[in-house]
Amino acid sequence: MRSEKRTIGVAAVDPEAVEGLIERAGGRPRKVGLPGQAPQEAMTGVDGLLATRADASPLIAAALAMDLPVLCTGDGMHALNLALGGAPAETVPGHVPDEGDGPSYHRIFIAPGSKLAAAVGSGGFVRVNSRHSKGLREAQRSPSLMASAYGLEDGVIEALESPFHRWTVGVQFQPQRRAEIPPHFDRLFQCLVQRATEARQTTR
Repeated sequence: MRSEKRTIGVAAVDPEAVEGLIERAGGRPRKVGLPGQAPQEAMTGVDGLLATRADASPLIAAALAMDLPVLCTGDGMHALNLALGGAPAETVPGHVPDEGDGPSYHRIFIAPGSKLAAAVGSGGFVRVNSRHSKGLREAQRSPSLMASAYGLEDGVIEALESPFHRWTVGVQFQPQRRAEIPPHFDRLFQCLVQRATEARQTTR
């Protein structure tokens, strides 16, 4: 008998850009954070959360209170930091492409042994896309989060994760832009759905 698909809440500026990735990973996407929808109401019946929006902090906080698996990308990583008491991101130069240009890229270092490294298959050096004008440094990082990746050129935090929750990972880059990122970063979405499945099984 085929197992039921897990429902992943999607709080994204462009939900359609990530819904296909959730479906490909075996999950069922559901838009959350709709106008007038309370965070706790939004997360009812949801098994995990994917957040890419800067205003997703209340949804992330609700998901973390339920210990649901959470993946945050792009501005969603800043929202994760705010949800756990971190400071707002600050402007960082050289991370967003010039108007009319293609994507910018930079190299980052992923800490071996981190949840991010386990999800994508390895730690070490990798090139990722860069489309953000704001970033986090250690001074802005929430004390409840660990930095698991850094930019090589400037030390800007490129990934955060929580040691206090089931599976919570945030990345500054945008793995949903699949043409701009190494293909093994698709595993982030697969891992989110897998952790959501495991979380549901343990609560039965």
